[in-house]
Amino acid sequence: MSTAYSVRARTFVNTAPLAWVNGSDAPEKPSLDIGFMALTDCASVVVAATQGFAQQQGLTLNLKRQGSWAGLRDKLVSGELDAAHCLYGLIYAVHLGIGGVPAKDMAVLMGLNQNAQAINLSSALQGKGVTNPEALARLVHQHGTRLTFAQTFPTGTHAMWLYYWLASQGIHPLRDVDSVVVPPAQMVAHLEAGRIDGFCVGEPWSADAVAKGQGFTLTTSQSIWPDHPEKVLGCARAFVEQYPNSARALIKAILAASRFIEKGADNRRSTAQLLSGSAYLDTAPANIEPRLLGDYHDGLGNHWHDPHGLRVFDQGRANLPYLSDGMWFMTQFRRWGLLRDDPDYLAVARKVQQLALYRDAASAMGVPCHEASMRSSLLIDGIRWDGSDPHGYARSFRLHALGEAPSARVGL
Repeated sequence: MSTAYSVRARTFVNTAPLAWVNGSDAPEKPSLDIGFMALTDCASVVVAATQGFAQQQGLTLNLKRQGSWAGLRDKLVSGELDAAHCLYGLIYAVHLGIGGVPAKDMAVLMGLNQNAQAINLSSALQGKGVTNPEALARLVHQHGTRLTFAQTFPTGTHAMWLYYWLASQGIHPLRDVDSVVVPPAQMVAHLEAGRIDGFCVGEPWSADAVAKGQGFTLTTSQSIWPDHPEKVLGCARAFVEQYPNSARALIKAILAASRFIEKGADNRRSTAQLLSGSAYLDTAPANIEPRLLGDYHDGLGNHWHDPHGLRVFDQGRANLPYLSDGMWFMTQFRRWGLLRDDPDYLAVARKVQQLALYRDAASAMGVPCHEASMRSSLLIDGIRWDGSDPHGYARSFRLHALGEAPSARVGL
């Protein structure tokens, strides 16, 4: 951890009043085991645990790095983890009984970030001139060409971004290509070994592949859906019901950390330095920092500053657990045959999204909190999502797999 980060964080902690008092608001469970994956968007969880923000709320956060989303899921469901940095779609899949384990009531406490995932293609495809969507579509539709793409969990955000983007280019993600599951930190090794032709993953592994000369970034998730929902602070609903004060305090701690990270570029740079440590991402800061700052180099000679780069706070807009965000993932589960019947989209979202608890915590922290529980977004294919007609939305796409089972499998 850099000296600059330590000094800045200590100054913040020492001058801020404690946000909890002994009594009814005190956390019922002051020591929490929190799971995370080695991804840049775990930043606010790591900063909250290590830089004093959790202590301000009367909490000790014991960070537990996980090797795969399936492993994290199992520990979250069993209660071995109290809460976790988690894929939006994982929480909903477990809740609906399609997440690889028996159904269990789950909860989304808050959003942890928006944007900043990417789809990369291999050096072999780059060498064949497949460096744009049109060239990829031509190759895929050639007789006998069968490409393999990796994502990180069958119902996860990366699967949904990959499927949505491929479909927007006229490529059926379950018929025209093969889809496999690979843990995030293993993506580059599988690409280098030639086992996969491309992947969708969170940073820093897309940037790491570019840095190692293993292909290029074809597109970003924010080009699919600007300011899309991504990771969440997830837990079993039983945790919220048994330890409501602890859950509220956890949200407050991570909101404070998120706000701190986005106070300026220096804080983001120091966060990259912190995350690079062996206990967290265990990779060079140079792989983390540029895209954490929104600066992209795609491996094809293109450089740009992305106006929709990683957001962990954005004045609370990245953190509000909109009902429509949770509903969107369910519409995609239905679209791709993961759900064979339509759930009661709004009722499920109201149960999973802990809006009242989040608003209570945000208000206590002075974080702006939009009154609306839905939001409207225009995606890459020109189709608008606002949560008003999830049943119709799930059926509005030319490419789909309604009634079919997906082909993704865990591992290679």
